[in-house]
This record gives sequence, C-alpha cells and structure tokens, in this order.
Amino acid sequence: MKTDVGAGVQGLHSKAKGQGEQLAHAKTLGWLARAGLVARGVVYGIIAILALKLALGDGGKATDQTGALKTIAGQSFGELLLILVAIGLGGYSLWRLTRAAIGHGAEQRDSTFDRISALDSGIGYGLLCITAIQILVSSAGSESTKQTTGGVLEWPAGPFLVGVAVYQAYKGLARDFLEDAKTDEMSEGVEKAYIALGVFGHVARAVVFALIGYGLLKAGLDYNSKEAVGLDGALRELAHASYGPALLGAVAAGLAGFALYSIVDARYRKV
Repeated sequence: MKTDVGAGVQGLHSKAKGQGEQLAHAKTLGWLARAGLVARGVVYGIIAILALKLALGDGGKATDQTGALKTIAGQSFGELLLILVAIGLGGYSLWRLTRAAIGHGAEQRDSTFDRISALDSGIGYGLLCITAIQILVSSAGSESTKQTTGGVLEWPAGPFLVGVAVYQAYKGLARDFLEDAKTDEMSEGVEKAYIALGVFGHVARAVVFALIGYGLLKAGLDYNSKEAVGLDGALRELAHASYGPALLGAVAAGLAGFALYSIVDARYRKV
C-alpha cells in the first residue's frame, strides 16, 4: 500500500516537473517576458519624465508606479494603452514566478538568490498588474489598493529595501546585469550604450530604494507610520533637499536611463 502511494506521489512529481519544463521553454512565456520588460520601461519612463519636469519647474510631479499607470489612463487611447501595459506586467510577473518555481528558463539557469529575487519581483509586478486592472475597472478600486499597499509597507520593509538598494548599486557598478544579456548578439555601439544605461539606471534605482527604505526605517523607529514614504515621497524629499532640483534631475535622468535599458533589454534578455 505504502509502495503504491509512494509511486503515485513520485508520478505526480514527475508530471509536474515535466509540465514545468514545458512552461519554462514555452515561446509564449518568452514573449510575455519581453513584453513585460517593455511595460516596465514605460512605467519608469513616465515616472522619470514627471520627476524631471518637477525638477525643471515645468509643472511635473513626484509620482510612483500607480501614479504612472493613472497617467497612462488619462492619455488619448489611454484605456487601450493601459490594457497593453497590464498584459505586459502580468506576463513579466508570470515569467518571474515561473523562474522562481522552476529555477531556470529556456536560456539560463538561476541560483538560489536569483530565485528569491524572481519571487519578489514576480509578486511585486503581479500586484502592479492588479492595480492597472483596478484602474481600468474603477478609480475607487485603485485608490483603495494604494491605501492597502501603504499599510503593508511599514517598518519591517525598511531594512529589506535598503538591502535591495545595495544590491541594485552593486548590480549596476559591477555590471552584474550583463550576465543576463545576450551581449554576443550586440554590436559594439549597442553594447556600450546598453552598459551605460544599465549602470546609470541601476544606480538611480538604488538611490530611490535607499531613500524609501530609510523613510520606512525612520518611521518605524519613531513609531510614526505617517512618516513612511513611497517612491513618490522619496522623489518629493529629493526636490526639497539642498540642491534638490539638481539631485532630482539626476535621479530622474537615471530612471529614464533605466526605462530605456528595460526596453532594450526586451530584445537582448536571456529568458
């Protein structure tokens, strides 16, 4: 009896593993991953443009990913654009969660750290996809989502985000992101531009994550959750700091670089 049960469990495990292998090598998943990288670039690009306009005193504002999605929705053909972005974000989330579960894709294997990182980003972009859908359905739904997110990101997330900032800085300065790219398919000029965008963009993300993490950590130590800031708050704090416009402009330019890097990465990323 125990032998039969064991054989049944082993059979289910083998079947699940086989289906996972098929999913990891599916061309559709690869295309969804690349669409997601473009969608990520669009979101960061909008955040960068609004922040840069704020730094220049041209009527911009500090915003976060949710605000960027709302900005998309407010444009001509905004609903269609937001649907495409939501599909891309959902595809990116599915790809990252698949990598976390299986440990490899069609073109690359993942370390334990890579799988943890994939799980984190898969969940994050999945929530962002849900937010995009809620914005499409009703504005009330999107606002309640932002309030819920604000309640979740309290003090314990502060040290984590500071750690993420350190990792992003390392990834950019050490050019670690090149391990995920098909550099052999790039021309010399494309590779130089890709490296410059990757380094600049990752360092800019590191600065933003560090500011958010510091704000959350300080709010926790002061027992005042109202002091916690998100991406929009971090950018506003930069704007009001000494040499604020210049600092905000530099970070905004870096985020724009990361946006362009994401879009180029959609072509050269190992999936």
